[in-house]
Amino acid sequence: MIGLVIAMATGTASRMSGTIRPLAGLIAMLAALTPTLVRADMLPVPAMTIRPGDVITESMLTERAFPPGYTARFASVVDAGQVIGKSARRMLLPGNPIPYNAVSEPEIVKRGVAARLVFEADGLIITALATPLQSAGAGEHIRVRNVDSGLIVSGVVQPDGSIRVGVP
Repeated sequence: MIGLVIAMATGTASRMSGTIRPLAGLIAMLAALTPTLVRADMLPVPAMTIRPGDVITESMLTERAFPPGYTARFASVVDAGQVIGKSARRMLLPGNPIPYNAVSEPEIVKRGVAARLVFEADGLIITALATPLQSAGAGEHIRVRNVDSGLIVSGVVQPDGSIRVGVP
């Protein structure tokens, strides 16, 4: 190849035309067979080990390139904004993509820790103390045991940590 460039620069290419045509054909064939460069998918990945229950912050994440179409094959988070402020449901290892189901809203209500139970209908508000039977985040349905009556009821966790039962 270097000889070809030197021959072309010195003007001896006309004498090498028998050699240049086969090389040009070979170069064209190789160019056709070489795949075009496709932009890789940049996905947020943990920069450190994130343990279950940890709330994910921006400093815990970095970006890494993955093969094109990776997110179409695997349900992975594509933007750091989708996980910042959420809680890890399982251990997230550095450099690995974050599956959608590996994060959830942070737990506001903890299992076994007393919470306020609220029933509200037609201007009537009744509150009671309840023990959650499971941990949950805002907007999740959970079951709780009323401390006074011992009855188990279902409700929705509110952003303030109370549990709303009854008619919405």
